[in-house]
Amino acid sequence: MYGEAYLTGTRAKKRTAAIGSAGTLIAAALIAGAVTAPTASASTNSTDRHRGYSEAQGAAIAAARAAKAGIDWQDCPADWGLEKPIKCGYVTVPLDYAKPYGKQIKLAVDRIGNTGTPEERQGALVYNPGGPGGSGLRFPRRVVTKNAVWAKAAKAYDFVGFDPRGVGKSTPISCVDPQEFVKAPKMDPVPDTEADKLAQRGLAREYAEGCYERSGEMLPHMTTPNTARDLDVIRAALGEKKLNFLGVSYGTYLGAVYGTLFPTHVRRMVVDSVVNPSREKIWYQANLDQDVAFEGRWKDWQDWVAANDAAFHLGTTRADVQAKWLELRATAKKNPIGGVVGPAELISFFQSAPYYDSSWVPVATVFSKYVAGDTQALVDAAAPDMSDTAGNAASENGNAVYTAVECADAKWPTSWKRWNRDNTLLHRDHPFMTWANAWMNLPCATWPVKQQTPLEVRSHNGLPPVLIVQSERDAATPYEGAVSLHSRFKGSRLITEKNAGSHGVTGLVNSCINDRVDAYLLSGALDSADVVCEPHAVPKP
Repeated sequence: MYGEAYLTGTRAKKRTAAIGSAGTLIAAALIAGAVTAPTASASTNSTDRHRGYSEAQGAAIAAARAAKAGIDWQDCPADWGLEKPIKCGYVTVPLDYAKPYGKQIKLAVDRIGNTGTPEERQGALVYNPGGPGGSGLRFPRRVVTKNAVWAKAAKAYDFVGFDPRGVGKSTPISCVDPQEFVKAPKMDPVPDTEADKLAQRGLAREYAEGCYERSGEMLPHMTTPNTARDLDVIRAALGEKKLNFLGVSYGTYLGAVYGTLFPTHVRRMVVDSVVNPSREKIWYQANLDQDVAFEGRWKDWQDWVAANDAAFHLGTTRADVQAKWLELRATAKKNPIGGVVGPAELISFFQSAPYYDSSWVPVATVFSKYVAGDTQALVDAAAPDMSDTAGNAASENGNAVYTAVECADAKWPTSWKRWNRDNTLLHRDHPFMTWANAWMNLPCATWPVKQQTPLEVRSHNGLPPVLIVQSERDAATPYEGAVSLHSRFKGSRLITEKNAGSHGVTGLVNSCINDRVDAYLLSGALDSADVVCEPHAVPKP
């Protein structure tokens, strides 16, 4: 949801990939498979049993241990897809921070050194791309590929990525067999009858049960505060006294929680495309808000398609484009295209357009080809690749982590009456994503482990100014989230990209934004007041 955009089955996978450039997909880059440290000895476990630790004490113990151990950097395993000179390693953290000497897990990290001189180096810049469930391991590749947007920052910083707990190489969790997870076509997310809703409720309950059966030991500890504690342990293992952090999408909530828990450990923090950190929003209401924003951005894309009818031949008005979308959807519902692309798969593919401007042309092109008679282009784009076992495992793992974190972070409504009422009302005016989003999150209504109370995000003494970047019409993280965080983090600055809606703004070419991000990272410089930037260039067919 709050990261890379795709949907598999009844759960719309909406997770950001602000990796490399905005809109890059990461599904195939993850291979589930991590090294789990052995359980601590009975003697050290007895330390936890006989002395109660707060999670803050446990985090301090783990960080001190990591600072002493450091990271044993090695060439990355060949199947990780991370070329030299990127180095890889592991950082050990407690599964439960209240038991710092108990069960340990390992987190995969990677880094590439700064490209400038030793004198220019300002430490490590640690990155999270969103999700929950996104991998940050491809972040150092921005240096390898000579990404111009990040060239100045790369001179000063080592670029460091990591797989959060439960993700990819970091003790991955699972809820269902990956090949079953991606199998298509899935049930239409938009219910026609009460029987349809009952079937979807059954699928959601089964999914929650599968998470517990396959990953029960991890589930109680799959929370954003624990990931923030992991982030502080990584900081210590890197030998950094203070953290430099770049978080996109869900990564902004991770940053907000980190800044609240560890205000004096922050040096520089950039948060881009902001999750609303209000306790009242995390996570049930945040998803409902997202449905409204997706509808608005979907219409923006349709307007652009209509304005470029000479290229796409899908109609000269938004209504024309919507009519063709509804016709396509009805066709796929009656007879899945190519036998595998039904309405669920269509939403999976088409939702990338409201997510990212970089998807506007590719999605419109495939749509145009289909209307012109080329059904294979749509099948190739929207159907799962059953032969891609590694990619399917990554997809299933990402969805499992998304669900586990959001369900554990907050108490969700358990009344189906409320879910049904809220989503039925919302769907009337915002039909594009509402029910797909509801089914994706419904496992949280029957989640089998204790759900926490979200942290009250706010700045405390010692937190330096944070730079907040947000597009005005973002679908995945509505603009109000940036305003909310801005009000909570005193001294923060908000850069608004007006009349724009791409998700993951810092990876786009817009000098008004890029120059300010560079200035902040390189010298800590901020404008005396908030800034409004003109939008980046609109895509051209």
